[in-house]
Amino acid sequence: ISVPPLPIRDLPSPNHDDRPAGVPIDTLILHYTGMQTAQAAIDRLRDPAAQVSSHYVVDEDGTVLHLVPEARRAYHAGVSSWRGNTALNGRSIGIEIVNPGHEWGYRDFPVMQLAAVCDLCLQILARHPIPPRNVVAHSDVAPDRKEDPGEKFPWQDLARNGVGLWPEGVPDLGTGAAVHDVASLRSVRQALAAIGYDVAPEGGLDPALATVLRAFQRHWRPEAITGQADAGTLARLLAVARLAPAADR
Repeated sequence: ISVPPLPIRDLPSPNHDDRPAGVPIDTLILHYTGMQTAQAAIDRLRDPAAQVSSHYVVDEDGTVLHLVPEARRAYHAGVSSWRGNTALNGRSIGIEIVNPGHEWGYRDFPVMQLAAVCDLCLQILARHPIPPRNVVAHSDVAPDRKEDPGEKFPWQDLARNGVGLWPEGVPDLGTGAAVHDVASLRSVRQALAAIGYDVAPEGGLDPALATVLRAFQRHWRPEAITGQADAGTLARLLAVARLAPAADR
């Protein structure tokens, strides 16, 4: 991948430490700031007392701020899991995308901001062995705690530009015909686990599975955040599960 240099402004945060020895940087996690203003978010990410940070912040006008060196561990993912790995701060790069989020007036991401996010992601992917299936949302790695960057984030557009996964050509089969029997839900759980989610291998449609399904839908089926294994979700889910292993080759 060859991407022209993106103008980036250094604005260091003190909130970082050594990455664990021998652990690759193989995950890219996208967030929204979820605060009322960009400045409030930036101030918090640079506040030593807060003990939170990210490697980059992308403002709504496309300005990119560099807070933590990529070689260092930033504090953005918290309690997290993806593809059997936990404590993902040690192996990931985090990008905070300025948006008030669901609590403060969730809104569409501006075109200039999205272009900068895409360019920044491409530059990061050129530097690190991050497979497409490991370009994920905060809500993917912490579905019981987080919703960001949410259903308005255009994952399909990023994937078409070489960032992450999206299964093309899957028809939207609607929200009917949801499965509830344990046998059918076993295959749902297997597909979610194949993609990377931390989900129990057996059980009915319990609150934990519904939470993970909503996280999947926010990323790969934002048309309907139902928490149900409905027909449209199943079609998209199986398509992503088939695509995920091939994306690592």
